[in-house]
Amino acid sequence: MNRKALSSEFIFQLFSLVIAILLVHAVYVTVVRPNASQALIEEAVLINENPDYVPDRNLYVVVKDLEQEACFVLMLWAIALMAFKAREIYRERLLFDRHLIPVDTMTRILPQDTREYARAIESLDAPDQERLLPKTLLAALNRFRSTHSVQDVAQTIRAICEAESDRLDSELSMIRYIAWAIPSIGFLGTVRGIGQALGQAHQAAQGDIAGVTQSLGVAFNSTFVALLISILIMFLMHQLQLAQERTTQETEQYCDQRLLRFLES
Repeated sequence: MNRKALSSEFIFQLFSLVIAILLVHAVYVTVVRPNASQALIEEAVLINENPDYVPDRNLYVVVKDLEQEACFVLMLWAIALMAFKAREIYRERLLFDRHLIPVDTMTRILPQDTREYARAIESLDAPDQERLLPKTLLAALNRFRSTHSVQDVAQTIRAICEAESDRLDSELSMIRYIAWAIPSIGFLGTVRGIGQALGQAHQAAQGDIAGVTQSLGVAFNSTFVALLISILIMFLMHQLQLAQERTTQETEQYCDQRLLRFLES
């Protein structure tokens, strides 16, 4: 990946984070927290009127706290990052349907013929030339022209695909960090809620358990939401990783079926 592509990805990461923060915060300010406050007021009235009343779990109350808001921000950010990488994988896979090396069953590619086949790849658009399949084919052709060895070409193809696989895996580090941070934020909410509940223990001793109950709700709701979001993010990340691995494997297979078996030293 060239420097321009890295710069574009970095700018996308920043903008997607800002947009996720603004979007989630707007929803919380206009929808979630007003509805949660109204639900808590109605619940308090019903409990005062009927001590045996058992309140239902309200979605707005479950997700109203700061920790849940932070988890949703990170969730949207992670999904945006994965969507960016999934788009790149999709564009890589589109090249599998193109005949970059025009050969048939009777074709034999000699070292002196590689320059002609390389021109077809070099005529691709600049962004396409930077993708894995064209780079691998071009490197293989150049290697065959210089060494006249099919075995060296096979090793070159394997090395490029392995290096690309390692690069793609390393670029998932930010998404892995987000997947780790989400349950950690949920745990912080648990600690905060339990701390608040302990601070109101004297009220519970006097018979007023409303504050303790609400604080414990903060503790359990934050962990509940964080774990659910973490499960979703981990599932999507593994699907993305699987698609990346399949792309590098199919690139190696493409080079084997469309190039290697036609080489003749």
